Amino acid sequence: MTEELSPAEAYAAAKLRAAEQRTALAPFRELYEFGLDPFQIEACQALEAGKGVLVAAPTGSGKTIVGEFAVHLALEQGRKCFYTTPIKALSNQKYADLVKRYGPGRVGLLTGDNSVNADAPVVVMTTEVLRNMLYAGSQALSGLGYVVMDEVHYLSDRFRGAVWEEVIIHLPESVTLVSLSATVSNAEEFGDWLDTVRGDTEVIVSESRPVPLWQHVLAGRRVYDLFEEETDHGGRGSSRREVNPDLVRLARMENTRPLTRGRRGREADRERERRQRSRIWTPGRPEVIERLDADGLLPAITFIFSRAGCEAAVQQCLYAGLRLNDEEGRRRVREIVEERTASIPQGDLHVLGYYEWLEALERGIAAHHAGMLPTFKEVVEELFVRGLVKAVFATETLALGINMPARTVVLEKLVKWNGEQHADITPGEYTQLTGRAGRRGIDVEGHAVVLWQRGMDPAHLAGLAGTRTYPLRSSFKPSYNMAVNLVDQFGRHRSRELLETSFAQFQADRSVVGISRQVQRNEEGLDGYREGMTCHLGDFEEYARLRRDLKDRENDLAKQGAVQRRAAAATALEKLKPGDVIHVPTGKFAGLALVLDPGVPAGRTNGHRGGFEYHDGPRPLVLTAERQVKRLASMDFPVPVEPLERMRIPKSFNPRSPQSRRDLASALRTKAGHITPDRHRKQRSGAADDREISRLRAELRAHPCHGCSDREDHARWAERYHRLQRDTRQLERRIEGRTNTIARTFDRIVALLTELDYLRGDEVTEHGKRLARLYGELDLLASECLRARVWEGLGPAELAACVSALVYESRQTDDAVAPKVPSGGVKAALGEMVRIWGRLDGLEEDFRINQAEGVGQREPDLGFAWAAFQWASGKELDEVLREAEMPAGDFVRWCKQVIDVLGQIAAAAPREDSTVAKNARKAVEATLRGVVAYSSVS
Repeated sequence: MTEELSPAEAYAAAKLRAAEQRTALAPFRELYEFGLDPFQIEACQALEAGKGVLVAAPTGSGKTIVGEFAVHLALEQGRKCFYTTPIKALSNQKYADLVKRYGPGRVGLLTGDNSVNADAPVVVMTTEVLRNMLYAGSQALSGLGYVVMDEVHYLSDRFRGAVWEEVIIHLPESVTLVSLSATVSNAEEFGDWLDTVRGDTEVIVSESRPVPLWQHVLAGRRVYDLFEEETDHGGRGSSRREVNPDLVRLARMENTRPLTRGRRGREADRERERRQRSRIWTPGRPEVIERLDADGLLPAITFIFSRAGCEAAVQQCLYAGLRLNDEEGRRRVREIVEERTASIPQGDLHVLGYYEWLEALERGIAAHHAGMLPTFKEVVEELFVRGLVKAVFATETLALGINMPARTVVLEKLVKWNGEQHADITPGEYTQLTGRAGRRGIDVEGHAVVLWQRGMDPAHLAGLAGTRTYPLRSSFKPSYNMAVNLVDQFGRHRSRELLETSFAQFQADRSVVGISRQVQRNEEGLDGYREGMTCHLGDFEEYARLRRDLKDRENDLAKQGAVQRRAAAATALEKLKPGDVIHVPTGKFAGLALVLDPGVPAGRTNGHRGGFEYHDGPRPLVLTAERQVKRLASMDFPVPVEPLERMRIPKSFNPRSPQSRRDLASALRTKAGHITPDRHRKQRSGAADDREISRLRAELRAHPCHGCSDREDHARWAERYHRLQRDTRQLERRIEGRTNTIARTFDRIVALLTELDYLRGDEVTEHGKRLARLYGELDLLASECLRARVWEGLGPAELAACVSALVYESRQTDDAVAPKVPSGGVKAALGEMVRIWGRLDGLEEDFRINQAEGVGQREPDLGFAWAAFQWASGKELDEVLREAEMPAGDFVRWCKQVIDVLGQIAAAAPREDSTVAKNARKAVEATLRGVVAYSSVS
């Protein structure tokens, strides 16, 4: 029975309800069929009170409602709202959502690909578009009241993260900022920074998942709960969770091997192991989907950290005869797919694998990765949301913001390739991936299923699932374009001050406090160690220094010997000729090999890629006896190598042809397989005859402390003292290095730009104004190419080929085969671009601008030049993709980036006495056709 309110309480409640009805939040809440969560209400109230907000909440919790309230407030107040997202797919999705609510007349879209109703009061855009507007002083900023930065945790991204900080720093003070982030462990720190640079900012953190998440492991035929008692579903409750003891026993049983000996014992062991293994195996992909379907756990997203793996998974399910849709579902899928792909010519559909893709979709199965055509990916997303695709095999890119929740998320492995090596996924990545499980308003609970793998540690998995540490780390670094734009607007001094307000500097300054405390503790420790090494016979610190000097001299001589051996090895490599048979002494490709190309740096003989320089000595291209064509590095030759034999390389030999490689490798084994290489003899150590070492040993023996009975005990204290002293000096250097780091980098960039006449004090020259209009990783290289008129006289297709080198980055690090490039003017222009880059690289070294720290110009990549040239020349898609050996999605993405930079070049190139601007516009038209031109906006 409800308790009766007193007249005073009833009056107060009525007064509160009336006050709420007068707010903008009341009519906004009525737009939704469900009630708002407390964190959403708190954030909306802060916004209406005129504060900025930072909302950190799990994936799928509905934090975008706060962004939509900012849109609502802007329209109510007659002001503008810009809604920014990190990726075009998310921009397209948010644009479609807002158009449904407010109509196409009030909502616009601006991405690198599309411009729709750009003057609307509400415009959805990628973050880079807003950054470019701020630097250009665009009129579109007039009347701007709110900016929503969705997925603001992207500022940790080492390639693009700086853009978010640039926007936050440069937005006018009158603009209210709405920052939406995944759950991060240092939200308060980020909020403190926003409070510093943007004014009053409310930090709202919610760790509660709207749908509880259950964690499982699938091993063999059984699904195990990861935790014995799971009451803390995504942050609800606080009871301790223990790892399921059945899983621990499973891991122990798999990893324990019996130790009995003898033939009969071994046979018994094998039989026992076979029975154990029969209960533990990693189920196949079709088997996993069938199991999830039987348990009512579809729709599911299976994360496979490989594009080829995603495509293979779909094929495996098709071969297994898996069908997840009934006849009505198949019909609806076909209708939607045919409608969405109606603009794609029939000829292109065949090239794109349309019919195989459609067959899988009709069965309710699909892949989703960056190598797919954007239109195909969008269709998969739409069908999945409609429940017509029930099993999606995806790479981790799907986890980045796209609204595509599932009932279940499956992780095949807990290891992924990070671009350099196979590494364990982090707790943050695990949370991001499994955050897709559980659809709000549809599912009572979500499920995360990890497939059992040999050697799996349940405790490690529990650590991933239970850790909520995902700190936001700034990746902000000044760039050349940023420098000229800042100096143009604010002058050098004010620009330097602005950069010191970045989140990167904010974090660096905070970290200095902790380091300073550590220095104080170390200094106290040094006093204790000094007392411990005191010797009554003499100055033990001096004696310890002699011992260190002796050790350092011995190490230096050892290093010199290694350098001499490497130099001898490099000299031997320089003498190799095509057709030499050698024995590779070490490394992954050790053994017999045939030299195809000596790979000697330019300037000595004809080098690789028409004179493009290697900086680490000869890199011979060889065919191994195992039929692999590889470009080896100096580390594969720690000792000099001599030719064992000579062979003729057939003119018809093609390193890309498996048959050619097989035939030549067979001939190699026949010719030289019986030869045993000579063993390299070790040389006498240089330390034996070194005068400095003899002198130091004599001084050691003559020192008073040498005869001390406690000498080695004192030496241990002295070593600790030296180590702690060295660590303390490093900490002091870190303090010095972290103070004004961003500003110091900016100073170096400004000095280099001054050297190249882009800046003269606070004045931006004509060259600088051109650089200000060029955005991208190789902004300075593009500007220097315009300045040197490298692209003059090139046709549109030739210009597209050259510009591709400014954007393309190969996914393959192996450069065994030189990329194909168009001949004539393009080849000369690309060679000149590489030479200009070499000059800039030398300048960056002189000015201490370090590419490893994310600042500077990487080497241009020519791997897409031929494909860009062919496509802009009007060649058919089938021919271009076949020669490029590239998925359609990658091809479209690189073409769009080429178009983006061509547009920048058209705007930046000189108008008089130049054909570049005109041909850049023609190149855009020539590239923006067919699959590249299909609109992403539906």
